[in-house]
Amino acid sequence: MLQNFIIVANQVAVLFILMALGIVSNKLHWLDDKAVKSVTNIVLYFVTPCVIINSFSREVEKSLIYGLIITAVVAALTFGFSIAFAHLWIRDKDPDVERVYRYAAIFGNCGFMALPLEEAVLGDIGTFYGAVYIAVFNLIVWTYGVWLMSGDKSNVKAKALTTNPGLIGTVIGILILVCGIKLPNLIATPISYMASLNTPLPMIIIGYYLGNLSVKKLVSNKKQYLIALYRLILFPAVTLLMVWMAKVDPIIMVVCTIASAAPTAANTAMFATLYGKDAELGAQIMSVTTLISLITLPLLVAFAQFIS
Repeated sequence: MLQNFIIVANQVAVLFILMALGIVSNKLHWLDDKAVKSVTNIVLYFVTPCVIINSFSREVEKSLIYGLIITAVVAALTFGFSIAFAHLWIRDKDPDVERVYRYAAIFGNCGFMALPLEEAVLGDIGTFYGAVYIAVFNLIVWTYGVWLMSGDKSNVKAKALTTNPGLIGTVIGILILVCGIKLPNLIATPISYMASLNTPLPMIIIGYYLGNLSVKKLVSNKKQYLIALYRLILFPAVTLLMVWMAKVDPIIMVVCTIASAAPTAANTAMFATLYGKDAELGAQIMSVTTLISLITLPLLVAFAQFIS
């Protein structure tokens, strides 16, 4: 287990070095909120779909299709548990603040943070199953997540769901996989180049938000640590226990553990801004959980690899 921990810790350390570039860019004012929002859009609308399509561009195998279904089922079940727990136990006297806390606890950074780590630890097969987890994440975010943050079911629109870049990338990827389509180099090469940006760009974005974190913010809000306890330890522990008891494939077990153990989703602040909630609180929880995850992620992933 120690060897597994060291391997994962090294990979997380690489990600942290990339985050440090974002922190430096923040402090030197090379990046601002507007620039980060633009880069985030590039990642969401170009990089993430290319990662998914690239990971699905492989020869179809029965085991892959079976694994795809298992990963989707595990992701759906774990989100179901997470939502139920959040509604039962996460409370605040301010309903708008409560919505941000619940969203931050339920939705992890399974794209920006988890996918690069899954690729680093497991290779292409890690991104393949990680992309399936992201597809389920997108379905729930753009339905339940929108309703949770906005408080209004009318904001849940079919157009937003069907035009979601992650979902579009997944549909295209599955078609490529199932139909055995081999993309020509003229298309496959730029997709591969864009996919390679999935690690550095998201880490720099997260680093930028970490650069806004002050010591005062770290110690003044005690409730954020309860959210971190749930987001980084309880949720992934339940996920790991569930997949272990179900004797799920070891690779899928590790992928689901990484995805469920990821810190609060980067879009927490963006959704909070969009629906008039406390965006600064969302960014703060994301930053705090990201910082703590540098310790919890290697431990959980190493343990998942050990028992698998």
